[in-house]
Amino acid sequence: MDRSRADGRTGDSLSRGLSAGVPADQATVRRSNLALVLRHVSASGPCSRSAVALATGLNKTTVTSLVSELQARGLVMETGPQHAGSVGRPSVALALDGSRVGALGVEVNVDYIAAIATDLAGRVLVDRRVGFDAMGSSPERSLDELALVVEKTLADLDRLGVTPAGVTVAIPGLIDTITGTVVVAPNLGWHGVAVAERLSQAGIRPDIPIVVDNDANLAALAEYTSGSEAGTSDLVYLTGEVGVGGGVISGGRLLGGADGFAGEVGHILVDPAGEPCRCGRVGCWETKVGLAALVRMATPDRAYGMGRQVVRDPEERLAEIEQRRAEGDPRVDAAIVEVGRWLGLGASVLVNLFNPRVIVLGGYFARLADRLIPAARQELARLGMTGAAERCRFVASDLGFGAAARGAAGVVVERALSDPTAISIRHPLPSG
Repeated sequence: MDRSRADGRTGDSLSRGLSAGVPADQATVRRSNLALVLRHVSASGPCSRSAVALATGLNKTTVTSLVSELQARGLVMETGPQHAGSVGRPSVALALDGSRVGALGVEVNVDYIAAIATDLAGRVLVDRRVGFDAMGSSPERSLDELALVVEKTLADLDRLGVTPAGVTVAIPGLIDTITGTVVVAPNLGWHGVAVAERLSQAGIRPDIPIVVDNDANLAALAEYTSGSEAGTSDLVYLTGEVGVGGGVISGGRLLGGADGFAGEVGHILVDPAGEPCRCGRVGCWETKVGLAALVRMATPDRAYGMGRQVVRDPEERLAEIEQRRAEGDPRVDAAIVEVGRWLGLGASVLVNLFNPRVIVLGGYFARLADRLIPAARQELARLGMTGAAERCRFVASDLGFGAAARGAAGVVVERALSDPTAISIRHPLPSG
């Protein structure tokens, strides 16, 4: 496969920045300065060119040139005069644009495929989720459906006049991010699946970078950048799906591990005499707290794998559980308390290891947080290290089941901010 599709780079990245013949080191410096200015405008705008120069340490002439190029690429726009109370002519304010540049994040999970497309300012342009039985389908069939969702969403962006800067795919499993290959995804039954290569063969334009990463890591990034606990430098995100994954933010950085496989918390052994896990082991944490475990206890007649069933979105399963609870079915409350207890037990391990300030509950955990958290907190207090456990809070995510897809889109945005030359020039650069 073309490895540049997987790692988001292209062989002609230097030639996009400046005209042919400019030495590579100069192109590299200019690309770095473009990113520096763009990030400042993104974080601090609206701001004047003078303010950008002061904050970045670049001279005003250089900033003016860089801003002109960012405008030509459709990344920065002028918003009008900026009145700061000073005497004299008001300066012209700059702000992040990117309204015509899109970022697509896609997630494949056990029973759905989700896609979220944003512009570079993070405004959601497309948000779709389709029910799909990935657990009961072959990898080939799942990749066909994934390609279809990606193609439809890219077509939506095209109709909006938005050019995609890249696609990031979130998968619940161990990912080789260099090649875009799923090493293993136990709940999907995938082993050695070349996702990036398959999408590159599906008619997606070769100039659109394709990246594949772990769903929990991407969701954790979304929480850190735009969730209810955004900016918390030490947090753990738990996916709350059929499988349970974790993304760990430590000191403001995503913890990846030596091979990028950190965060597979769902396969921590918690009960040696417990249920078999799809990873091949017994008693993994996700067999106690995953959505399949809750469904098995609360609505055993609707358990995953019970005969041939219509594909059901997780929201539909939760709605049925809520309905049965409203009807007085005692199994529902008992199941939620049991899941909460095991949730707290596993959380105590994470608190003892990573000392987070917040554990963000995503997926179905967030939906049932008001009933899960009391039981989880009680177990955490019993088993967690004194002090660390007391200072750690459980918080429900407000990003819903779309957190991984949103985080995936955010990776595309981050890449564009880091290398503005990856975005094609839309308007002629001023002469001279």
